[in-house]
Amino acid sequence: MAYFIGLMSGTSLDGVDTAICSIDSPCEFSLIDAHTYPIPETLKQTLLTLSQESHADELLLYAELDVQMGHLFADCCVQILQKNQLNPVQISAIGSHGQTLRHFPDSQFPTTLQIGDANIIAHETSITTIADFRRRDMAAGGQGAPLVPPFHQALFSDPQKQMNRVVLNIGGIANITILPADSGTVLGYDTGPGNGLMDDWCCKHFDCDYDASGKLAAQGKVDKDFLDLMLGDTFFSQKSPKSTGREYFSYAWLEQQLATYTNEVSAIDVLSTLLELTCQSICNEILALANPVNGQIKTDIDEVFVCGGGVRNTLLMQRLQDLLPDMTVESTEKLGLHPDWVEASAFAWLAHQTMNSLTGNLPSVTGASKSVILGAIWQA
Repeated sequence: MAYFIGLMSGTSLDGVDTAICSIDSPCEFSLIDAHTYPIPETLKQTLLTLSQESHADELLLYAELDVQMGHLFADCCVQILQKNQLNPVQISAIGSHGQTLRHFPDSQFPTTLQIGDANIIAHETSITTIADFRRRDMAAGGQGAPLVPPFHQALFSDPQKQMNRVVLNIGGIANITILPADSGTVLGYDTGPGNGLMDDWCCKHFDCDYDASGKLAAQGKVDKDFLDLMLGDTFFSQKSPKSTGREYFSYAWLEQQLATYTNEVSAIDVLSTLLELTCQSICNEILALANPVNGQIKTDIDEVFVCGGGVRNTLLMQRLQDLLPDMTVESTEKLGLHPDWVEASAFAWLAHQTMNSLTGNLPSVTGASKSVILGAIWQA
């Protein structure tokens, strides 16, 4: 039995998801245990600032955060090992996504930056560590993201080959994976904001980290004109492959949208409209697959399975179902994996791929010229 640890600290910065998984082949997977460890508040705020704004001492701050996140990731691994009474020699490898600070796949010199020094993780855990997953895909001409769709394909495709499925991840940014019933081409890409803009607005205006269950947003109303203004952003009309991050859909982006808007809109109505922005930008993409234009191949979507923190927003989940009345919208828990642990498990799975010299990207998703083995290996 081969054990792997997956680490995921997403753009929502709500903690470090840490998963121990048993993986014997790409399709033989089981979750042993998982836990979310908190990011210290001061560290979290510094990460948020650096991911969305320029900083006078940016290079030094980046270098120091790289070390701090390395220690934090290592500590998360040590804690979950102790919790499960496992020894480091029982773990084949750690797969660490790292904390994304920058992602510019469409610039003149495409680049992406994830921090969390893997040297520190390997040294402090005595476990071989694999990190820096995105840049090999970008070297092959890809977006470097999303990287989780191959795991979705292995774990969540309909075994009876009867249902076309979408796996929807809603973290700080939202992304979809399209799993065709006929073993056809798997697609996947970022759709735009997930929880990130709503969380930022809650922090600035409601003195809370997030809108629990959507209770605050339910008190407001959607400003349709402001919604249409935001949906007019060029990202939403781009064709896949495409990826984005909170360096683009940032609080500064939202302030710019508000400055452009000529009408007054209350704080509570802004929050309601941001929730609708997330839902409509996601559903517009899914509905476009089911109702294509310009002769594109139609994919009748039957089921949408949701993972990530957005699952806990009751209002958001209800709006998704309202906007997709001909599809079932449910948590990935129905498929056997709790929505909180899908991404961390995926990086354990990607570590297994790398350690076995198996490719980890899908060119149909990222736009890479070919499938490649992802990540760099830091030996224990």
